[in-house]
Amino acid sequence: MSIMTFPTIGHLIRARADELPNLDVLTFEHEGEQETRTYAELWRAGQALARGLKSRGIAKGDRIGLLLQNHPEFVELMVATSIVGCELVPLDPRMRGEKLSYMLRDAECVGVVAGDYAADNLAAVLSSLPALKWVAFVGDLPSPTPSIDTIVIGDLAIEGAELPLAIDSATAPMQIMYTSGTTGDPKGIVVTHGRFIAASGYGESMFGYNAGDRPYTGLSLTHGNAQYVTLAPSLGMGLRAVFSRRFTKSRLWEIIRRNGCTTFSLLGGMATAIYSEPERADDRDNPVRHVISAGMPTAIWETFRSRFGLDIIEFYGAMEGGLLLNPANAGPPGSCGKAPPSLQVRIVDEDGVDVADGEPGELWFGNADGSPMSVAYIGLPEASARKTEGGWLRTGDVVMRDTEGWIYFQFRSGGGIRHNGEFVNPAIVEKVIAEHPTVSDVFVWGVTAASGAPGEKDVVAAIVPADPASFDAQLLFGWCRERLDSGMVPSFIQQLDAIPKTASEKPQERFLAEAFEKDSSSVHTEKRHQSA
Repeated sequence: MSIMTFPTIGHLIRARADELPNLDVLTFEHEGEQETRTYAELWRAGQALARGLKSRGIAKGDRIGLLLQNHPEFVELMVATSIVGCELVPLDPRMRGEKLSYMLRDAECVGVVAGDYAADNLAAVLSSLPALKWVAFVGDLPSPTPSIDTIVIGDLAIEGAELPLAIDSATAPMQIMYTSGTTGDPKGIVVTHGRFIAASGYGESMFGYNAGDRPYTGLSLTHGNAQYVTLAPSLGMGLRAVFSRRFTKSRLWEIIRRNGCTTFSLLGGMATAIYSEPERADDRDNPVRHVISAGMPTAIWETFRSRFGLDIIEFYGAMEGGLLLNPANAGPPGSCGKAPPSLQVRIVDEDGVDVADGEPGELWFGNADGSPMSVAYIGLPEASARKTEGGWLRTGDVVMRDTEGWIYFQFRSGGGIRHNGEFVNPAIVEKVIAEHPTVSDVFVWGVTAASGAPGEKDVVAAIVPADPASFDAQLLFGWCRERLDSGMVPSFIQQLDAIPKTASEKPQERFLAEAFEKDSSSVHTEKRHQSA
């Protein structure tokens, strides 16, 4: 049976459990400890968890929240919910407060599976979740136990006769994946089983995987990248993928070398963070053929490729749909690619009129066969309709296309840094700062300009020093002034213990802004009379 004939992940795992029962297709590592899962083990565990879900009254269409790092149980629950016909709602396990409460309420979750590290955040919002009936923890039961039916995940698994798969339609909902909510409340995107199955066929055609490759990711399975770039293709091709519970740049190459990983995925500020590590003589001594990147800064593209001896495949994708791909050594550095044959693109101005090549505009996607694009947000039919008005998916992202058809991401609409009338490219500033030996991590963002000029922002470099005790912000200002145009030198250096990031390694500007306002002692301005 070909990949595309499987309606759901359950059908895929069931078939592979018959064909390749003992292949250790998934490895989960954490601080040197590793757990593996074969196809047969995934199917058995999915069956046991499905029986447990049914015993708690879970039925087709119910939703279960998931506050979990990359554990085997994450994928086992994906299999289990396809057997029962219910839906998962994966959420960043670090989420807390009103945002966590909002998403669990909005999705009407009747159960939650959480890591024990998420217990306090969950307990704080339980009183606001009237639909929630039970919680199962991966790890230890918290103390005190929450005032709700609470078990450990092992008690949810029940042995017994094999259950049939409850659904056989690729259009059935599999998950509710939430947007980041940068322009309002987060929206729950209905993601079908068919979308996951389609991604399980992307390995070779989209991401250049070969039989025998071993993908790695430290990105969270609560995010589409880890699911569709690493998990789905690996399950489809039997690629023995490796997952860390979370991304740790200091252990990246150790994990890759130990497991013989030949490809890994990058997102957000990860490339800059890796690049900022001190160069080592053995940087090129690794088994990686290529990285799958979404957002490799142009400023470090070639140096990154040469330093680590690998190729770069760049892509653009959004949970609502749409895809651009720049295969290894095919397009120019900095381009996120061209659309695959199944899609067409438009780049338009504020009035929906196509702009000329070289001009910035919003990226729209359409189906190549002319059929309308569709998006479903739970409980938001009007927002769903607006997103695909006229049959085109409106991304909200500003891009530019060159005369050869290669597309370049510019910024999220409303999210650029305009300073003194000029657009500041954060990637260039980040590259320069990342090369300073005292900097461990950096993210450049914008704060409302002190000048008060409409639309203007002052540039803030949020940095994590390698040694906070010896860090000298004025030396870093001097370093920037020697290497950057004067208009690109940060107005502020924000010193932090860690840059707050989402599960997909995207820096969270709202927390940076809060810290900027509340902790003036961590914000440095340049003293121009001092020598660099």
